[in-house]
Amino acid sequence: MESSTESEYVLRRGDDGAQRLRLLSRVKWPSTETLLRRAGLTRRMRCLDVGCGIGEVTLQMARMVAPDGEAVGVDSDEAYVLWARSEAVRRRLNASFHRADALHLDEESAYDFVYARYLLTHLSEPRRALDRMIRAARPGAVIAVEDVDFPGHICFPACPAFLRYLELYQAVVRRNGGDPAIGPRLYALFLESGLQQAQVDIAQPTFSEGEGKLVAQVTMEHVREPVIRAELASHAEIDAILSELDRFVRNPKTIMSIARTFQVWGRKPSP
Repeated sequence: MESSTESEYVLRRGDDGAQRLRLLSRVKWPSTETLLRRAGLTRRMRCLDVGCGIGEVTLQMARMVAPDGEAVGVDSDEAYVLWARSEAVRRRLNASFHRADALHLDEESAYDFVYARYLLTHLSEPRRALDRMIRAARPGAVIAVEDVDFPGHICFPACPAFLRYLELYQAVVRRNGGDPAIGPRLYALFLESGLQQAQVDIAQPTFSEGEGKLVAQVTMEHVREPVIRAELASHAEIDAILSELDRFVRNPKTIMSIARTFQVWGRKPSP
């Protein structure tokens, strides 16, 4: 049976999905690392990465808490979990991975640092997932989340295909019960959940060259099936969008960002 987070996730899974996650991890890691360090992730901590996908961030977290700490990643996709486990062994890192639904985490007061990236945007009940993350944290532990304000992209000069891509992506996420513009809501969610010392920042990696400019094309292809099923666009239109994006990316005078990402962190109250 599909878990609830699996049924709400609109992006392609499998090997193609893993390749997209590797690309996104490479592009996004510098700003994610800055958040983790700023929020207080350090040696000897036991940390949890919720909705970890193929585990690239979890494995980086394992490096940051080594040699005496531990990183745990959970995801609803069994294939991703198995891949992440093999990578942890190959890289000789103290990281473990388990299949778990973000809405049904059953651990309590088990971690010093709990993190999620690009997860809550896909959920119809983001507050419930955040509450589960808080439950898994020890008193005084840090909870940190990164998530998108998807309308907030940078693309210059204006590109009609890029604007259509933004429109289609947001439409399919909303149809599946998610919120593609959840980023600005995160700080309020943290306060409503009782987290203390909450802080907020924004990261938006922007590129004039390199693989960062490929994220839009790859993501558009990976939401092709739900877009077609929802009759929001035809295969021909999607092919035309991808062709125009490819021409735009190859132009050395253009710039393009990934989605504006809100970074929010705070502490679970101590007794």
